[in-house]
Amino acid sequence: MRANPRIAAITILCELDKTRLPVSVFFEKIDRSTDLEPKDRQLTRKIVYGVLRNRDYLDYLLELLCRQPLNKTKRFVHQALRSGLFQIFFLDRIPPSAAVNETVKAVKSKRFPTQVQGFVNGVLRESIRRKTHLPEPGESDDAGRPLLNHPPWLTDRWQKQYGRDEMIRICRHNNLEPLLCLRTDSGEDQARLRQKLTSQGIEAVNGSYAPNCLILPTYRGKTNDIIGIDQGIVQVQGQASQLASLLLAPFAPGLSCLDGCAGVGGKTTHLASLLNSQTSKLTAVEPDLRRYRLLEQNLQNRQHHCRVITCNQSLQEFAGTGPAAFDRLLIDAPCSGTGVIGKHPEIRWNRGEDELLANHARQIELLKLAAQLLSPGGIMVYATCSIEAEENTSVVEQFLNANPDFTRTDCGEILPPSCKNLIRNGYFAPLPDWGIDGFFCARLSKK
Repeated sequence: MRANPRIAAITILCELDKTRLPVSVFFEKIDRSTDLEPKDRQLTRKIVYGVLRNRDYLDYLLELLCRQPLNKTKRFVHQALRSGLFQIFFLDRIPPSAAVNETVKAVKSKRFPTQVQGFVNGVLRESIRRKTHLPEPGESDDAGRPLLNHPPWLTDRWQKQYGRDEMIRICRHNNLEPLLCLRTDSGEDQARLRQKLTSQGIEAVNGSYAPNCLILPTYRGKTNDIIGIDQGIVQVQGQASQLASLLLAPFAPGLSCLDGCAGVGGKTTHLASLLNSQTSKLTAVEPDLRRYRLLEQNLQNRQHHCRVITCNQSLQEFAGTGPAAFDRLLIDAPCSGTGVIGKHPEIRWNRGEDELLANHARQIELLKLAAQLLSPGGIMVYATCSIEAEENTSVVEQFLNANPDFTRTDCGEILPPSCKNLIRNGYFAPLPDWGIDGFFCARLSKK
């Protein structure tokens, strides 16, 4: 990729269309292979995320502005038009003329004919002339349908499950820039960090649900610039994810705990702080090498008093080694991720409804493996960042029917009183809202 933020953004959007990979993969690629300045990298991310969060709206504008059907437009040109419109309609700091000129240059760099360059130039300049008369993001289309920037299969599901008003609220929440949420290990650390951030002019408020949590509602800088991130004093972690670890309570000295799907280590580092005893042991299993390296890095950055062991293998491979049974077990299962679309806007366009049943089968297998690794009297938490029944209640109910030696306990009896409204039928099941992701947890005890 050339060292140009617009070309990088358009190229990433094209690759996302073709591959359905997480957008982070492409951001890492440009970080390694280009000499983009930090401010240009930030602009690249802003354009990519902005287009993903407003794709339906931008395409609706293009339908009003273009004479030719969008499906006949080359992918790079289509994404260039989307990115140009996003800059014109959403980025006040970029002069509209600059957005037009730079977008046309990006198209020219790919050696499209002069006619195509003129087409892009004409559409974007027409959007500037008609801007005050064109629909705004919150308006509906000509048929009176709200422009929700989510695929119909998702909006239809959510409307059936949660009702039309709640479906629209979830979609509109997902289209906002996410808040930065931090976790500290104690109330003293939380108060100290809040004071330091406030002295720097950074607004910081306590989380509404998770203890020792800080939310930075107006911060739009780099995460690595936050005080204490590099020393491991503070961890970026959403409130729902923090509460999932608390469901393994009570924590007593001498416990052995397994994080069976550790990922990059958000919950692992939290569990390490909760198992605050040299006689306790925490094992973290993660099969993906890239995530495993980040997991080890996160653990190395933090001080913890319990013994921590990491394993770069699947849970099935780990179970095959014949480990001793665990007192506590967390399964944060791979899922569709529909509860964290606000943080990962590409998910809405990358997923399909047919994937839910395939995920369900894999999740059942993970729970079966986990059940064999849990001691009698032990506690297991099954968690996802999904809000789909196939990946949540359906999985737990099927597991319990097949495993009578397990019982489900009410999450509301373990979590702080502030979480009362996040409990549904004994499950921890918040929907996406201010300061919290969509999430699901079931707490299971082995008789």
